This record gives sequence, C-alpha cells and structure tokens, in this order.
Amino acid sequence: MHILRLRLDRRQPWVICTVGAPHPLAPLDSVVADGVLIDSATTSTCPWKGTASYYSVVVDGQTNEDAAWYYPTPKDAAKEIADRIAFWKGVVVAP
Repeated sequence: MHILRLRLDRRQPWVICTVGAPHPLAPLDSVVADGVLIDSATTSTCPWKGTASYYSVVVDGQTNEDAAWYYPTPKDAAKEIADRIAFWKGVVVAP
C-alpha cells in the first residue's frame, strides 16, 4: 500500500466519476510533493471520456508503475474531469 498525501483545496472540489467503478478525482495540482508523479508512456482509451494518460507514483523510494491516471483533454461529455487525477493499484490518498 502506498500513501500519497494531497493538499485539499476547498475551492477545487473533488469529482466522483461513476462510469465503470466509481473513482474520486482530485485536482491535479493538489499533489504538492516534488518527484511523487513520474510521467508514463502508458495511455488507455475510454469511449466516453477519451484518452487517459498515466503517472507512476513514487512514495518512500518505491515506484508503483502507472498507479495514477488523468484525462488531459477529455471528450465534451466528460469535461468536468479535466485536470483531475485518480489513483489505483494500492495507492491510498490521505489529506
């Protein structure tokens, strides 16, 4: 399990994406620690949301490959998830 601490900005509420399994999507700029997110070449496509890009998550010197994703340019129907990030693969988000 990896614990990633986020700064919660009350002016930028989280969004819950309910397509497929529900995932909380945090504001991308709420990840404040340097070196926590490493760009990945991995992408995936959702017919409703568009193309997702991934980050590997580094916590305590351990890398969890492709454990975070975001939609840099989501389709119009999913525009509310732009600039939001979601986590999986054992990453626990804590304030």
